[in-house]
Amino acid sequence: MTHCTSSPLRRWTAGALLVLAGLSPWALTGCASTTPADYASQSPKLDLKQYLNGKLLAHGIVTDRGGKVLQRFTVKMTGTWVGDTGTLDERFTYSDGRQETRVWTLQRGADGHYTGRAADVLGEAVGQAGGNAFNWRYTLLLPVDGRTWEVQFDDWMFLVDEQVMLNRAVMSKFGIRLGEVLLSFQRLPG
Repeated sequence: MTHCTSSPLRRWTAGALLVLAGLSPWALTGCASTTPADYASQSPKLDLKQYLNGKLLAHGIVTDRGGKVLQRFTVKMTGTWVGDTGTLDERFTYSDGRQETRVWTLQRGADGHYTGRAADVLGEAVGQAGGNAFNWRYTLLLPVDGRTWEVQFDDWMFLVDEQVMLNRAVMSKFGIRLGEVLLSFQRLPG
């Protein structure tokens, strides 16, 4: 993990600027950020091509920024690969009965890098694996009250064992945290 050091004067100056801008010094989240390389020594090693191959079932929730559960859902998925190109067909069923489909086209690159595209993803998702972890970053076109919002996702997956993977995605817009999506994936036999 990368760490930075700062002098008391620099910390005071940053805090004073935040106060002048109307923000609390507690709004600072730190200068170090987690990367997949931080998990390089963790096992079991997550290989998306291997894990997202075949049938999977996921259970999840969507929370607001305060942690209140807004929606529960299940996802039935089928992953297939031809060489380093994969297709992940996701079928969502929400607790209110609404259904959605998202089909990802995934491309495995060198050194644990992946890219992905889907109809409701703006541009390209970019991801990196490290040890048992994988981090995706992408912008989802999210329909809200008749409008479409561009919502950024910082999506982390952690392989627990050969069958189970946990997923935590933080949603934000204009750098403001909107909430989270939490999922538990299970590989299915056959």
